[in-house]
Order: sequence, then structure tokens, then C-alpha cells
Amino acid sequence: MDQHIKKVYVPMTETAFYILLCLRKPNHGYGIVQMVEKMTDGAIRLAPGTMYGSLSKMEKDKVIRFVREEEKRKIYQITDLGLEVLQLELKRIERLYKITQEEIQNGNEERI
Repeated sequence: MDQHIKKVYVPMTETAFYILLCLRKPNHGYGIVQMVEKMTDGAIRLAPGTMYGSLSKMEKDKVIRFVREEEKRKIYQITDLGLEVLQLELKRIERLYKITQEEIQNGNEERI
């Protein structure tokens, strides 16, 4: 993996994380917004400017790719590079969670 990509995407923003997660299957921007809102019970709503700016950057970085256009909507899907980046981020999050759980179990929650 290119060091630039690793530096830019790990750790990644919540927006980037949700976009990559949602694009494991082809989808368009509005579909991603709906999926994220549903996944997070409305706690996170991606703004259109943020969404489309991120999609453009991610396509340029080749972590997602344009698949086709349907009814004037651009459909995107995650690439192999994007999956690799998403897996790195998931491992990072799992490591953070594991460390936090160990600290709590060891009675060190005041340090958290």
C-alpha cells in the first residue's frame, strides 16, 4: 500500500469510514447518507458537501471507483485498495477497544 494512502486514511475520519463501509456494495451518495443514518440510529447524518467532496477525493485516491450512472446518480463501489484500508482501520479500532476493555477489567478506568 502506498504510504500516502496509509497516511491519509489511517486513522480515518468517521465520514471516510462510513463511506467505505457502505460501498462494499455499489451505491450512490444519497444511498450512503440513508444507510449511515439508519446504521447509527440517526446519530450521524452526512452533509451533502462533505459526502460528495469525500467521494471525489476517494475516487481520485482509488479507494473507490465509479461503476455506472443510474437516473443521474453516480454509483460507486469500494476497490481492493479501499478494502485493504478499511481492514487496517477496523484492526486499529479493535485494538483500541481491546486495550480499553483490558484497562477497565484491570481496574484502571480512572486512567481512561
